[in-house]
Amino acid sequence: MNVLHTDKAPAAVGPYVQGMEHGGFIFTSGQLPINPETGQLVSDCIKEATRQSLTNVLEIVKAAGGKLENIIKVSIFVKDMSDFAEINKEYEAFFGNHKPARSCVEVARLPKDGRIEIEAIAYK
Repeated sequence: MNVLHTDKAPAAVGPYVQGMEHGGFIFTSGQLPINPETGQLVSDCIKEATRQSLTNVLEIVKAAGGKLENIIKVSIFVKDMSDFAEINKEYEAFFGNHKPARSCVEVARLPKDGRIEIEAIAYK
């Protein structure tokens, strides 16, 4: 197994790594909408938060030599399911014609009181 790390995604906020690679699979840890340069959550705007979380996930996939099209499964955790439509718009713009399998669940609370957290599995 290989531990993945990139400065283009935020450092882990707990006792875990950004991602792991094994046997061609890439597993990212959940990514909050944290700007890796500042270490702070981005705007409270759900579209901007979604974009930042997705960007963080992709940067970890890239650190393993993967690309957007290698992402096969995405899990989204949201604080408020009423944000679902806005999340979908940003998600669709980010992935374009590539459509990974996906789940989206509402949770009571996220670390740092984030509004969204996204993780992914990729295969290269």
